[in-house]
This record gives sequence, structure tokens and C-alpha cells, in this order.
Amino acid sequence: MRIVHAAAVLAAFSLVGTGPADAKGCIKGALVGGVAGHYVGRGHAVAGAAAGCIAGRHLAKKRAAARRAGHH
Repeated sequence: MRIVHAAAVLAAFSLVGTGPADAKGCIKGALVGGVAGHYVGRGHAVAGAAAGCIAGRHLAKKRAAARRAGHH
């Protein structure tokens, strides 16, 4: 089970982009996902953080694209 968690963390860190919007989305998503995973059950905090990072990064990229297009 620890190998799965380590792989999830490694995947999350490998998906982190270099832009500030990507990092900010990842950090916020990882915090929310980690807390949610903690309340789901033992050992799910890491998987929740990885999933939250991916989701947060995706949402941050969408918001940044909307701002560049002029859709505040």
C-alpha cells in the first residue's frame, strides 16, 4: 500500500508545472485533498493530496486561460 502512495506523490510532483498559477493550484488542491482524504480513512490523505493537486492545477490553468482571453 505504501508503494501506491509513494507512486501517487511522485506522480503529483512530476505534474507540477513551472508557472505560478500551476503551483498555486496544486498547493491549494493538495491541502484540500489531503484534509478530505484524512477524514475518509487512514492512509488516504496522500492519495487525496495527489488528486487535489491534479484537480487544483487543472482549475488554475482554466482560470489563467480565461483571464488571458479577457473573461475575468
